[in-house]
Amino acid sequence: MRKCVPTFLMAGIVAACLSSVADENAAAEEKPAALNFTVKSITGKDVNLADYKGKVLLVVNVASECGLTPQYEQLEALYAKYADKGFVVLGFPCNQFGKQEPGSDAEIADFCTTNYKVKFPMFSKIDVNGENAAPFYKHLTSLDVKPKGQGQVAWNFEKFVIGKNGEVVARFTPMTSPDAIDVVSTIESELAK
Repeated sequence: MRKCVPTFLMAGIVAACLSSVADENAAAEEKPAALNFTVKSITGKDVNLADYKGKVLLVVNVASECGLTPQYEQLEALYAKYADKGFVVLGFPCNQFGKQEPGSDAEIADFCTTNYKVKFPMFSKIDVNGENAAPFYKHLTSLDVKPKGQGQVAWNFEKFVIGKNGEVVARFTPMTSPDAIDVVSTIESELAK
């Protein structure tokens, strides 16, 4: 013998389920996955990445003693050019590639301001690959984003573009210059949304 659930009870169950799904969706919209992390600034302060929602971000793992270190100049130029339009470069020092970022956070900050006049936000030194990788980078590298795709960071100065909605929209190899046409057009396209 089959038991029936009264219509009014079924309607209440469906409404409760839909409400729960709506609440989850609203929470996801408020705090996109890529911005659902707290990181340390280079001066040791907690920074909630959700504070950057509504801005276009270029996330880069950086190093002071790398052949690609001069990319700091292009990164700062991009930041200066588009900052007033809602663009931010986020620099994450990392010593995992050839031990090319050996300094302390204070030494890295001094190097960046002295040599490249860096004004964009810099963060505390982290790992971007492996078991001890920062959770933010574990998330970034788990995504299959073009043109590079999913997987570990290859070297210093790999670049991720995050759109205003908090979605990771592009990933570029370390050798791709910050002012390369593909990078700039992606940033400009995201800023126009």
